[in-house]
Amino acid sequence: MKKVFLAFVASFLSFFTYSQSQNLLDSNHSPERFPVFPVCEKLEKQELENCFYNEVQDFVFQNFVVPENLVENNFQGNVKVLFEVDATGVFKVIYVNAIDEELVKEAKRVFAKFPKITPSTYNGKAVYSKYNITISIPLKSAETRALESLAKAEIIEKKTKPLTELDSIVYKKYNNPEYDSHLNIPFSHSYYAQFDGALNRVGSNNHTASKPYSYAEVSKYYNIREANEKLKKDVSGWWARKLWNENTVEIQGDGYWLSLNPILDLQVGKDSKSDAYTYVNTRAINFRGGLGDKLNFSTTVFESQGRFADYFNRYAESIRPAGGNPAIIPGMGISKRFKTDSYDFPLAEANLTFSASKHIDLQLGYGRNFIGDGYRSLLESDGASPYPYFKINTNFWKIKYTNTYMWLKDVRPEVTLERTYATKFMANHYLSWNISNRLNLGFFESVIWTNTNDRGFDASFVNPIIFYRSVEFASSARTGNALLGLTAKYKWSDKINLYGQFLLDEFSLEDIKAGDNSWKNKYGYQLGVKYYDAFQMDNLLLQLEYNHVRPYMYSHSEPITNYGHNNQSIGHQWGGNFKEFIAIARYHKGRYFADAKITAGTRGLDFDTTEDGFNYGGNIYKDYDEKRPFDSGVKVGQGNKTSLFIADLQGGYLVNPTTNLKIYGSYIYRSFDPTKNTVATFTQSTNWFTLGLRADVFNWYFDY
Repeated sequence: MKKVFLAFVASFLSFFTYSQSQNLLDSNHSPERFPVFPVCEKLEKQELENCFYNEVQDFVFQNFVVPENLVENNFQGNVKVLFEVDATGVFKVIYVNAIDEELVKEAKRVFAKFPKITPSTYNGKAVYSKYNITISIPLKSAETRALESLAKAEIIEKKTKPLTELDSIVYKKYNNPEYDSHLNIPFSHSYYAQFDGALNRVGSNNHTASKPYSYAEVSKYYNIREANEKLKKDVSGWWARKLWNENTVEIQGDGYWLSLNPILDLQVGKDSKSDAYTYVNTRAINFRGGLGDKLNFSTTVFESQGRFADYFNRYAESIRPAGGNPAIIPGMGISKRFKTDSYDFPLAEANLTFSASKHIDLQLGYGRNFIGDGYRSLLESDGASPYPYFKINTNFWKIKYTNTYMWLKDVRPEVTLERTYATKFMANHYLSWNISNRLNLGFFESVIWTNTNDRGFDASFVNPIIFYRSVEFASSARTGNALLGLTAKYKWSDKINLYGQFLLDEFSLEDIKAGDNSWKNKYGYQLGVKYYDAFQMDNLLLQLEYNHVRPYMYSHSEPITNYGHNNQSIGHQWGGNFKEFIAIARYHKGRYFADAKITAGTRGLDFDTTEDGFNYGGNIYKDYDEKRPFDSGVKVGQGNKTSLFIADLQGGYLVNPTTNLKIYGSYIYRSFDPTKNTVATFTQSTNWFTLGLRADVFNWYFDY
């Protein structure tokens, strides 16, 4: 009777400790059957589990040989082994942690000798399962170990009741809970194109202009989980699964989930105007998760160095900040010098989302936002550096109402004080209204102000339902800058969508009636069309877009209150005084993808010479009341009229759909042809070839 009792105790208090990882099993259930050794075939449930543990224990005890040198030195310690029983019943060592390499080799040798057994099952299907054990050295029989454990347990129990909180934590199968969360989907034009058609079907009551989307918004119309499952490769090894299918680290428990991924953006290329190679070397780490159904978070820390094509380097240096740093990398931020001809541009992004109710979510973030259905946005684009913001999304009936409060920087020398850049504030609201199954209208208002008179973040603009222009008029004497906008989208069919934007900075009704193209009439508009599954080819998106922005748009009599941040435009990246035509084709099939984009435009740039120092309305960081050449007859392209043509081709292969990691090649051809060549503006033709491996989690804009 004593031996039977000890055998039973040995199954629980052996010299092994076990922990099963069920990441291929249902999130709410244990496997139907544990892996089955032949002697355990007639057992079920707990008895089968105990039998499995005992068989593994006995096999290792009988076959493990402690190296002689360790025996001679009376070695005492543990060998930790993480192993799996795959879907065919074969034992495989994943990782061994031991102080001596000989112990690692011995553990691998022993596990290689395990016989093939019946694998664990779930829903009647064979699945792999993972376990870890701790082998205590010196080895002891199960009976001896059980007696020692019982003796220790009696002593401990007399002293205090042990805490088992950590050991009692229940882990579930990771079933990608982010796909149902309120977490933001990283905004990439190429990635969003995959589900853009599903979101824009006739009759859908969703709102596509305010970006980035949350997973919860998209999941109503497009099943990201199902789409990624179809792309999964049939691999079973840990490294293979992490490379091709899964997050690097993923944890899911009772009411929470966490994931951790390295983010890479590795590019190497060559442009025709420089002897040096271009490159980007970005290493980043992304950590995101959810606590309950209401709170989600994501944070990414980037460390980057790079050198770009000559024209892009010149532009980055032309918008450099005060203080000696050589450049601002568009969309990234202020850079330091790296070596002699490269840039170091660290970056961080974060987002904390709280879903207060079914209709309202609150976001506190550091990043970028976008309003519009096109490739460009005149209202608010993601072409500038990240910034702190607070956002309120309200969604009910046929309405989505987005309020965003932003803290921006002016980094020009004129406003830099004691090496501290000037802060300015922006508040905007955007109301999207689905008038019918086909027609959507959006109403936009934005105001920018500074800390004049210790104004700070003016509480007058905190109220989300107030009319900003009236508040600004009552709060200041021309120290703020207010803009009004209108968006529209018409779903011609499930395949064809028409969209547009109109942004008004300032206008004079009398001057409009006069028809003399007054400088005061500052506005811009956008017209576009999208064709989904074009010509009956699945996953082919074609897009045409025209953007037209008059001179002096986004600028102000006080440049600090312009529509800019870190010397970049918050609206269209080109600033004012231009017209632009864009044609885009995007296609994906399985893991393969291809994008093509052609941009043709006319820009009116300043000469900035001793002979002609006038402000022609393209540079939003110039006071529009100073050096304005004329008040009427103002037209797009005035000044140093420049023709710009850019062809951008890209194709590649999706390595991991969970992290959107891609391997790709790209080619950019750029032709820049001003009317008059100056020191800063001159005729240039560039060919730029690039190969890269990058997680496509934000938009790179090279079309300047």
